[in-house]
Amino acid sequence: MASEAEEKWEERIDFFSLHKSVPMIDTCHRVEGVSHQPGCIRNCSGRRSSADTLEDVFTDWALEKLLATDPVNKSFTCEIVDCNNVGFKSMAATMKLTAVRDAEEEDGCGMSSSFMVNPIEGWTEKDLTDFFNAALQVMAERIEAALSSKGE
Repeated sequence: MASEAEEKWEERIDFFSLHKSVPMIDTCHRVEGVSHQPGCIRNCSGRRSSADTLEDVFTDWALEKLLATDPVNKSFTCEIVDCNNVGFKSMAATMKLTAVRDAEEEDGCGMSSSFMVNPIEGWTEKDLTDFFNAALQVMAERIEAALSSKGE
């Protein structure tokens, strides 16, 4: 029988819930493979306006494959296999949850991410790092708000 901590981890590793924590993603769903098993593929998409006019709206999308999950280390790794947005041609990323203790000795959770990505035309390495840092900050805030609303 799984411990309460393991059950909570399993609940939060939902590979198809990225739209719940990333504001630029409207939908995230399985398109291939067995759910939550290495090899399954998700489609993440979101609508946005072009830089030229607010009326010129189009959809960004990416197909991402789950490469590995590691419940012991509370991490998963995925890669972009195809996309039409921002210039990502290839990317592999690992998300990891870590146990932390705050100044009041309260147990909590931290989140870290590492990635390897092709250079994106017109972006510096700092632009890319800032982009991911901002996305991770919003993800963390949304996850924290969702957990707070559940009383955890």
